[in-house]
Amino acid sequence: MHTSAASWLRHRLGRAVVLSYALALVLPAPGLWLRRPHHLPPSHLTVHTAPLLLSLVLFSAGLQVPVRALGALLRRPKALLSGLVLHLAIPLAVVPLVALLLRRTPDADGGSGLLTAMILVVAMPVAAGATVWTDKGDGDQPTMVGLVLASTLLSPLTTPVLLATLSPLLSGGYAHTLAATGRLTQGDFALTAVVLPCAAGLLGALVLPARWLGRLVTTVTPSAMAGSLVLTYVNASGALGSVLTRPRPLLLAAALAVAALVCLLSFVLGRVAAHFLRLEAGTASSLTLACGMNNSSASAVLITTSLPDKPHLLLPVLAYGLLQKIAANRIVTRLRPAPTAAGA
Repeated sequence: MHTSAASWLRHRLGRAVVLSYALALVLPAPGLWLRRPHHLPPSHLTVHTAPLLLSLVLFSAGLQVPVRALGALLRRPKALLSGLVLHLAIPLAVVPLVALLLRRTPDADGGSGLLTAMILVVAMPVAAGATVWTDKGDGDQPTMVGLVLASTLLSPLTTPVLLATLSPLLSGGYAHTLAATGRLTQGDFALTAVVLPCAAGLLGALVLPARWLGRLVTTVTPSAMAGSLVLTYVNASGALGSVLTRPRPLLLAAALAVAALVCLLSFVLGRVAAHFLRLEAGTASSLTLACGMNNSSASAVLITTSLPDKPHLLLPVLAYGLLQKIAANRIVTRLRPAPTAAGA
């Protein structure tokens, strides 16, 4: 169902992401230009590139949902419900611990800037890219697709709740900043950039004849993959654009350390929960991935849109985006179901 271009890009996606980061580091100007809103005459329509690219990626993800496989998942909802609860509960356990550790650092605001970025990451729905890693690890794809869809469609309700619950951990103006961002996630951003594109793709997968759907997917998929790389470049340009001209090694080190800690704890808690639930290997892999893989692109777009004066908050978000892919590769390798012996 995928074109040769999409297959070619999918097999080189990791290297392409690294190239996007490198390009943002040495040539940030086009990305910084794309980050700005653009007015289209004569309609005076304002276009924001990053939310538009995010919508394309989520529409493509919804379009490729194996709808029939979800029926069996609804008849056995244990993994789906457990994954949703864990996806919401783990941030409430991880972020306060990280906040406690950051208060022991010499940072004047107790690391509230870094903590704000991490809260915006862990409050996002499960990353659509988790389905790719599930496929690579022979995991439970219906469970993962269900978790991506459910967490995305519920995000206008769950994200503001998580932001409001965790904002008292922040000091200075960051609590107010997070509260204002939470109001945005209840409004146009969550609806137009996250929920509606995913729902539109899902509707297309449900109602379109197989032949039409196949043609649409072969058209949209390579465009969405290319769009995700452009989105990575645009987000990275905002964070890395000043690294060469105004190096801040301590901020870079702190962003990497905090992102690594939050990522590690999220995956570990997901793995422990899957073990206690006694899930089979494929389902355990999917559940663990759902706990650690958040839509960092959505949080980066949210920061770019609502907090354009705080590009440094993108650093830990970008670091998390890279680290969760490294951790996902480790998870799918270790939890890959054992092959069935011939004739068994």
